Amino acid sequence: MSFMKKRLSDIIKDVEIKERIGDADPLIADLTFDSRNVESHSLFFALRGTRADGHAFIDKAIASGALVVVCEELPGGSHPNVVFLKVENAHQAMAFMARNFFDAPSEKLKLVGVTGTNGKTTIATLLYHTAKLLGYKAGLCSTMANYVDDLMLETRLTTPDAVTLNRLMHKMVEAGCDYCFMEVSSHAVHQGRVAGLEFNGGIFTNITHDHLDYHKTFDEYIRVKKMFFDGLSQSAFALTNLDDKNGRVMLQNTKAETRSYSLREVATYRARIMEGVFEGMQLLMDGHEFWTPFIGKFNASNLLAVYGAGRELGWPKDELLVAMSRLKPVGGRFETVRSENGITGVVDYAHTPDALKNVLEAINNIRTPEQSLITVVGAGGNRDAAKRPVMAAEAVKQSSKVILTSDNPRDEEPQSIVDQMMEGVQFADKYKVLAIIDRKEAIRTACSIARPGDIVLVAGKGHETYQEVKGQRSHFDDREIIREFFEQQQ
Repeated sequence: MSFMKKRLSDIIKDVEIKERIGDADPLIADLTFDSRNVESHSLFFALRGTRADGHAFIDKAIASGALVVVCEELPGGSHPNVVFLKVENAHQAMAFMARNFFDAPSEKLKLVGVTGTNGKTTIATLLYHTAKLLGYKAGLCSTMANYVDDLMLETRLTTPDAVTLNRLMHKMVEAGCDYCFMEVSSHAVHQGRVAGLEFNGGIFTNITHDHLDYHKTFDEYIRVKKMFFDGLSQSAFALTNLDDKNGRVMLQNTKAETRSYSLREVATYRARIMEGVFEGMQLLMDGHEFWTPFIGKFNASNLLAVYGAGRELGWPKDELLVAMSRLKPVGGRFETVRSENGITGVVDYAHTPDALKNVLEAINNIRTPEQSLITVVGAGGNRDAAKRPVMAAEAVKQSSKVILTSDNPRDEEPQSIVDQMMEGVQFADKYKVLAIIDRKEAIRTACSIARPGDIVLVAGKGHETYQEVKGQRSHFDDREIIREFFEQQQ
């Protein structure tokens, strides 16, 4: 149950209501779209989703104490003590009503959204940590965790629903936070989860083959990403990556102040890698050199986005660079585990062809010809199947040996996913590919065939501490398995 109560008339302010049944103006104590969470004095949103239609749960919500129902289709029957509000789009209405219920928290924070296929989590998380190092109170909304200043809250979605988002930001305001850094997924933009939020800035990382199971076409995926920038206000900044061919597309119709960053092009903010080893790299950023424990061009680009956003937020240049030199890699993003005999394990969240390509390139730019690269990779079930053979082809192209395995198969058969990945392997390359469905066995096999000095890349799950099979989540951590194997070999 929520800690605040608001009149319905205040909650629906500026929301277009197509039809209303009931004149009452009740006090509302909570908002929810899950009938299982309805309590006395709740407002219930009947949302149409991919798996269920909230309209089917209206009676249950009313029985549990809902005083108001927001829906796209009015139900039959008589409910004299309930107010029904028919709207065009219940998802959109929920976003604006959540904003009103929680006193427009995004307007009391400096909110920066990060969108793109890869790099969202790293950039948002590093901005949060940079703000903290500079002495600010800040909040974070990301794939890995949500933070209200120092308080960590678990999360399961890249961008939560609008009620959860506004509730979270309200807590940030109450905690005295100055900033909120948020990953903005294409799903969230398309479903209106971020509607009604006032962003001070938006960052575009890149756009590559992903989520076509949802968006159907790449053009539609680009269009949805662009919608986020189209919605920014004149007082906001739009910071785009010019090293991505669609970077300029994002800025075409935005009203925001346009800024850019690049490792290659002429841009507002520029950087160059001076030196790179497994321990980190020396960067020349905006004319200043500093050492960072991150490696790879993709991480140089991520750090440059953090720098550019920090400057646009008004953070002093020298203080910003000092803070950034103290940043550490995000968990499960190019996270290294070393054995006593010199084998390097790398765990990374790369689960798209482009992300995998970037990680492989980063390793290959550092390793010597004597060092073999053994890559363990799978693909998630119930997700874009078209990327599976592409990922396998990329892994084979840039690795000495490849082991195809399970990721999170979800409701699909792991063997069929691996079979689809094998379609991307040329006949001439099959000699260096193994298929081991059991992920733990695959990781242990990769470690066992590695010689001193070799690199074992385990890609796909990164920070995740579970594996999802047939709707069941069980504990699984790639990093733990590598460490256990290395310790047993001592």
